Amino acid sequence: MKTDIEISQSADKKDIREIARKLGLEEDDLELYGNYKAKISTSVWKKIRDKKDGKLVLVTSINPTPAGEGKTTVSIGLGEALTLLNYRTCIALREPSLGPCFGLKGCATGGGYSQVIPMEDINLHFTGDFHAITSAHNLLAAMIDNHIFRGNKLDFDLKKITWKRVLDVNDRSLRNIIVGLGSKTDGVVRETGFDITAASEIMAILCLSEDLEDLRKKINRIIIGYNTKGEEITCDMLGATGALVALLKDAIKPNLVQTIHGTPAFVHGGPFANIAHGCSSLIATKYALKLADYTVTEAGFGADLGAEKFLDIKCPLLGKYPDVVVIVATIKAIKMHGYVTLDKLQEENLRALKAGFENLEKHIQNVKRYNLPVVVALNVFSSDTQAELDFIREKCDDMGVKTALCKVWELGGEGGIELAETVVRLANKSKVPFHHLYNATDSTDTKIEKIASVIYGASGVNYMPQARQVLDQLTGKVYPVCLAKTQSSLSDDKFLLGRPKNFRITIKDIRIMAGAGFVVAYAGNIMTMMGLPVVPRAEKINSDSAGRLIGLD
Repeated sequence: MKTDIEISQSADKKDIREIARKLGLEEDDLELYGNYKAKISTSVWKKIRDKKDGKLVLVTSINPTPAGEGKTTVSIGLGEALTLLNYRTCIALREPSLGPCFGLKGCATGGGYSQVIPMEDINLHFTGDFHAITSAHNLLAAMIDNHIFRGNKLDFDLKKITWKRVLDVNDRSLRNIIVGLGSKTDGVVRETGFDITAASEIMAILCLSEDLEDLRKKINRIIIGYNTKGEEITCDMLGATGALVALLKDAIKPNLVQTIHGTPAFVHGGPFANIAHGCSSLIATKYALKLADYTVTEAGFGADLGAEKFLDIKCPLLGKYPDVVVIVATIKAIKMHGYVTLDKLQEENLRALKAGFENLEKHIQNVKRYNLPVVVALNVFSSDTQAELDFIREKCDDMGVKTALCKVWELGGEGGIELAETVVRLANKSKVPFHHLYNATDSTDTKIEKIASVIYGASGVNYMPQARQVLDQLTGKVYPVCLAKTQSSLSDDKFLLGRPKNFRITIKDIRIMAGAGFVVAYAGNIMTMMGLPVVPRAEKINSDSAGRLIGLD
C-alpha cells in the first residue's frame, strides 16, 4: 500500500493557472509561486465582492483520539465529491504547523486520495506565511526590549510585559526563559517565554482581518504590557505597527493550491483550536464564498473547540453562518471514547460503542442547539463490522440526524458521494434563525460559564487568582471568548473520555488579545508551547540524494 507522500508525489498536478480558472480567476489575479502554488491578489476582492455567496459547509468532529478521525481527509474528499456532482467547489483549510508535523500529530494535508498538493511544500515552508508571522511577532518583542534598554519612556512594568516570543517548533525548554543575561549592553534582565507561532496574536489577527488596513488597525490595538500605573501599553504607542504590516503584506493574501483530483483549495492561516481560535483565514473564506457554489471549510479538533469558536468568533465577522455542519467520526474513535485501548480497537465491541457514542451525541446536540443542520460522516475502516456501522446509524437516526459512510482516503471524491448528496439536500432546505450561544454584551465570566456549561457539560467554573485579576480588568469591556483547553476531552482533563459528568472547568489565566478582538481563557493544564514526544516524527523525515522527501506522512 502506498503512503500518503507516495500518493501525493505520483499525482498528476495541474498548473495552478488552470486550477484558478475553475474559480473564474485569471493569471493577472495570481501571484505565482512556481507552477503549483499561488497567492491571490487583494485586487480580486473588488471584482467579486458584489457576487452572491455560495453555500458554506463546516466540517468538525468528535473529540480526537489516537485512533484518528480524518477530519481534514473528509473535508478534502467532500470537496472533491461536490466537484464530481458538478458544483463549483472550493476548499478552505488551515496551513500546517511545523510543530505537530515534526512532533506527534504529523502532517495536516489530508490522506490517501483526499489530499491537497504539493503536500511537501504545504507541510513545510509553503509560501512563507508562518515565517512572516513569526518574524513580525518577534520583531515586536525585540522592539519592546530595545525600548526598555534605551530608557523605557513608556514606563513598562517589567513584571507586566505580556508579549512573549514565538517559534513554529515544539520546544518545551523555551516555555519560560530569562533574557538580557550577560553584560550591560546585552539588555535588561527579565523573565519571559515562547509560545508556538499558531498561538500568536499576530496569527489570530491575520486570520481575522478583512484586508491590509483592517490588519493595521488590529495590530495597533495589541496590548503588549502595562506601565507602573497599571495602564495599557499598545503596539501603536511603541511605533511598531508599520514594520509589522510591512512583514505581513504578502502573508495576508490567500494561498491557492489543489487537491489530488484538481479541486481548488485555499490553504491560509494556521491557529490551533485548543489554544487559539482554530479556523483558516476570514479573507480566504470570503473569497471562496464569492467564487464557488460550495465552500468546504474545517475548524480544528472537536466541535467543542473549533466549531464553537468558528460560530462564536469568526462567523459574526464573516456575516454568514454554515448552511450545513459535518461531524466526522470513526468506529475506532468512538470505541476509544468507550475506553477501549488501541490494541483492542480491531475487535467488534458494541458495548464500548454504546458508551463512546455519548461523545458523538454531545457534539451533535451542541451543533443542533445553534439551529444548524448536521450530518455525521462515518469515516470507514476495513476493520469496521456491519453491526457496528448499523449501530451508529440507528443511534443517529434516533436523534433525527443523517449519517453518510465515507471512503475518501481510499477512493477520493468517489468515496464521498453519499456525504456530498446529503450535504446538498440539507444546504438547500429552508433555514431557521441561527441561535447564538451568548449575547455579545454578556460579561466575560458569563460567556466562559455558558461555553463550559452548555458546550462542555460542566457543572461549574473555578477561577484561579490570576484569572480573577484579569476578569476585574475586563469589567465593562466586552469581547468574545476563546476558551483554550485539551482537545482530548469535553472537560479540561484529557483522561476523561466519552461524555464526562459532574466536573468543573478550572480557568488558570486569561489573556486579553485586544488586537484580535477576543480574550483567551486557559483551562486546566493547557500549554501554549508544546514539547516533542518520546519518538518525534522528525526522526523519520528525510530527503534522498535527489531532494525527494521521505517519511513526511
